[in-house]
Amino acid sequence: MIDILLTPIALLIVLVMLHAYFGKGILERGIIFTDLAIAQFAALGSAISLGYFHEEYFYVLTLLFALISAFLIAFASMRKLNLEAFIGLLYVLGASGIMMVLAHSAEGMEHFKSLLASDILFTPPEDVLKSSVIYALIGALLYFVYPKTKGFFKELMFFTLLAITVTSSVSLAGVLVVFVLLIAPALVAKTLNKTLFFAFIYGWLFSIISILISYYYDLPTGYTIVFLGALLSACTVLLYSKRA
Repeated sequence: MIDILLTPIALLIVLVMLHAYFGKGILERGIIFTDLAIAQFAALGSAISLGYFHEEYFYVLTLLFALISAFLIAFASMRKLNLEAFIGLLYVLGASGIMMVLAHSAEGMEHFKSLLASDILFTPPEDVLKSSVIYALIGALLYFVYPKTKGFFKELMFFTLLAITVTSSVSLAGVLVVFVLLIAPALVAKTLNKTLFFAFIYGWLFSIISILISYYYDLPTGYTIVFLGALLSACTVLLYSKRA
């Protein structure tokens, strides 16, 4: 049992740390569905690879579409428009595109379910290692380079690094898992006026509990993480937030 659980737990420890950081930045910008739109575009790239190229160019297409959405959002953030509505349009554009691409695939719905939330319980260790290297490089750029940028280039770098992060995360965990790991820990930490480290601990807690529940009750791991993370976070925010 321990051997099976170690890999997904290690994966989620890494995922929570980087995604909670980006989630904090997204909440500060007030554009909550940014990550969901980028993740959906990344999933559209994955769907095109699955539907038209028999899974060839999977990473390239996933990254390309994530970067396109990141550039559009960064550009839109410098314009006078309703940014949240624009991001919502990108989200539905990506979601509808996935359904159209996979409509004629015999395994289309299975692919779609996997893109939403993967069963990370059986993630190969080598995939975790590859993604950890990518995440480490992103973390280094965020620490050493990002603080020195300004204006449009600062926004573009933030969303570009988010897109690269989401590209790896969507293929490993799925769109909905990415959204929960980005928003839930950061939102709860902000509501309770806690630090980013608290967001890490909170994200690790509900993720590991979800893995154990999914293992013992034979439930889909990705959807269990999404359900428990969203449920606990929604209850916490309602309980501890102040009246309007």
